[in-house]
Amino acid sequence: MEIQIKTRGLTKQYKMGTQVVDALRGVDLDIEKGSFTAISGTSGSGKSTLLHMLGCLDKATSGEVYIGDIKVTETKDKRLAKIRRENIGFVFQKFCLVPELTVTENIVVPVLLSNRRPDTAYIDELCDILGLSDRKGHLPSELSGGQQQRCAIARALANDPQIVLCDEPTGNLDKKTGEEVISLLHEVNKKYSKTVLIVTHDPDIASGADRTIRIEDGQIKQ
Repeated sequence: MEIQIKTRGLTKQYKMGTQVVDALRGVDLDIEKGSFTAISGTSGSGKSTLLHMLGCLDKATSGEVYIGDIKVTETKDKRLAKIRRENIGFVFQKFCLVPELTVTENIVVPVLLSNRRPDTAYIDELCDILGLSDRKGHLPSELSGGQQQRCAIARALANDPQIVLCDEPTGNLDKKTGEEVISLLHEVNKKYSKTVLIVTHDPDIASGADRTIRIEDGQIKQ
């Protein structure tokens, strides 16, 4: 068993006026390489905060986060941005596509930001698997919600990251389209051996994962 992501004693506090909110309280967590893990919990339980911490999008108040053998909680911002860019892909509830760019252009944005040349064959393969081959020249406004989310998944995979983090990726989709997106994420997990973490409040999505982590009041309960 190879551990891809690890936290020890992870805490996160936010200030709301004069009040301090404990979003995460001493989280210890191991995520296996190549696993498909669901993080579930009610609104405000800390699940999205945890995902953001694992994705190096936010800094811990205390505790440790490791990506592989890299202790990211002690990594400087410039190197952290490089680690995030090269190792982690993100899929959000809001598709976050650039409206002026075509599907292909949106997909290759992370590659260009890494000062690399896009692997055309790999991008074409992603588009084929995700059902976007006939939409590559379209703008986001010309796509359905499901197609936009498929484009966002392709963009998350464009840099060939080891880890794919998904925050309520079906939240803006109808049930049928949401099921199709989750099925595609499972296919990505198996075909490319990606470590996939998905935050969800949907018990059906959570039940299809290799493992479900339940978080309540900033603590792991299950």
